[in-house]
Amino acid sequence: MAKIACIGEVMIELAASESTTNGREYKALSYAGDTYNTAVTLARLAIDTTYVTRLGDDHYSDAIIARLQAENINTQAIVHQEGAVPGLYMIHNSPDGEREFFYWRSQAPARAMFSQQQEIAQLETALNDCEMIYLSGITLAIISTEARQQLLAFLRRFKKHGGKVAFDSNYRPRLWQTPEQAQQAMNELLSVTDLALLTLDDEELLWGDDDDAIEAVKLRYANYGIAEIVLKRGAEDVIILNGNQQTRVAVPRVENIVDTTAAGDTFNAGYLAARSTGKSAEAAAAQACRCARVIIQHRGGVIDRELYLNELANA
Repeated sequence: MAKIACIGEVMIELAASESTTNGREYKALSYAGDTYNTAVTLARLAIDTTYVTRLGDDHYSDAIIARLQAENINTQAIVHQEGAVPGLYMIHNSPDGEREFFYWRSQAPARAMFSQQQEIAQLETALNDCEMIYLSGITLAIISTEARQQLLAFLRRFKKHGGKVAFDSNYRPRLWQTPEQAQQAMNELLSVTDLALLTLDDEELLWGDDDDAIEAVKLRYANYGIAEIVLKRGAEDVIILNGNQQTRVAVPRVENIVDTTAAGDTFNAGYLAARSTGKSAEAAAAQACRCARVIIQHRGGVIDRELYLNELANA
């Protein structure tokens, strides 16, 4: 079974509680972030998981560590920055389950990841027994241009020693100065990616794909050397591209959609967990859909562990 390290940012999450949603009062406090959400679900699926980020030395950073450890996630690769605090965001949900985010993260310690050589060297040692590194476009967006180059060099060394890289492009325009900056960073990361977990809406938004977006994705990444591309399309069939082979996996209908936060993150975890345990791409996509189905019927990026596992068993 593969050991997977997830790299990114975890933040303080404030969401409207059930009794105050209409008044938009934010009272439900939790912790979330795209790669954090994926890491938690991976661990719940019995995958040996490490989380990599930078936190502060405050009460909330301690609480995040405690949450990770309670999920049996290795926290030894997390760096603590003196005097810093994690980023914070609020969620507002519309009646159809779509969400709007409001962020306070400009000074978050995670923005300094891959900026210090000593920390990078320590991270290489900490991850020397991992078989896969997973990260996202948000991981890229929050760090500096120089840090992205350091990250790419780190990933190339990791791959040279037999490691694999999984990447979700997860494009959020407000985190980038220009679309062109995001395109360049995504392209560089995809050039070292073995398994790409892409969302078709993000691809269309970033690249302006119109008539045949699926064909545009195939042509765009044809020469990147990506062994496997998974295209998430909301309620439409998942499309898996392996070289010249294209496979479609149906997405079961979900009636009670409450919050689509973390749908893609949880899907990614289900897919990675299945593939790392030898399941086919089709079986992995089916498991991924079940994982996402559970999370979108509840509020928040991460829900109670027992609730999640019980509903997943019945999905």
